[in-house]
Amino acid sequence: MAKAYICLSFIILLYISSAGSVMRVNAQSQGDWCVAKPGTSTEQLLNNLNYACSKIDCHIVSKGGACYSPDNLYNQASVAMNLYYQAEGRHFWNCNFEGSGLIVITDPSDGCCKYEFRK
Repeated sequence: MAKAYICLSFIILLYISSAGSVMRVNAQSQGDWCVAKPGTSTEQLLNNLNYACSKIDCHIVSKGGACYSPDNLYNQASVAMNLYYQAEGRHFWNCNFEGSGLIVITDPSDGCCKYEFRK
């Protein structure tokens, strides 16, 4: 039983010591995007959409735009939040949106709706 604990402790220690460098490589190689946190209230999504679109061009989420989705406020808000985040220099504070923003390293683009990414 003691050998099992020692082995498990070694694996955990190895994981912790290597996790930081793996995370950095992924973040630099893939990019990062800002989206709304799952479970964000409708009111907050509307606030995020309105705020972002008051600062940047949100034509892509307007009627006729590639990301226009009147029945999916979560996606529209996420696209607008990402546009703002990218335009402001991709600083973590530009994805806060009163705690409702989330920075992801997997491209959230879907079909014709491409999330902007600026290096």
